[in-house]
Amino acid sequence: MILREATRPDLPVVLALLDDDHAERAEVTEAHKRAFAAIGADPRNEMLVLADGDEVVGCLQLTYIPGLGQGGRERALVEAVRIRADRRGGGLGAELMRLAVERARGRGCGMVQLTSNKRRGAAHRFYERLGFARSHEGFKLHLEP
Repeated sequence: MILREATRPDLPVVLALLDDDHAERAEVTEAHKRAFAAIGADPRNEMLVLADGDEVVGCLQLTYIPGLGQGGRERALVEAVRIRADRRGGGLGAELMRLAVERARGRGCGMVQLTSNKRRGAAHRFYERLGFARSHEGFKLHLEP
C-alpha cells in the first residue's frame, strides 16, 4: 500500500468513495474540478489516496492549520476518510490513518484532529482504537448558496 497525492484521473474514484457508492467511478462536475484544483494549488491542503498497485482503495483529505497554540505548531485536520466498501475490515483504514498521522508528524504538526458524524458509532470506535480521544463537542452551520 502506498499513500500518495490524488491526481486528476483519481477524481472519479475519490468521488465514488466519498459518496460511499459501490460504483467504481462517479460523475465529475465542473465544481468538483474547481475544488480539486484548489486543493492541489493550496500548500496547506492535500487530497490523498491509498493505492494497492494501480487500484485506489481509500482516500482522505489533510488540511494543515497554523495556530498560536501548540507552541505555534500546525495542526492537521483529517476529513473525508473512506475505504472502498468491498475492502473494509482488513486493516486498510488503520493503515490509511497511520500513514496520514506520519505525514502530519513529518510536517511538524503538534496534533491531528478530526470530526465524525455522531451517528457513526463504528467509526468512533475505530478512531478510539487508533488513539484518538473525544475532547471537544463540534458545531456546524450550513450556509445556503
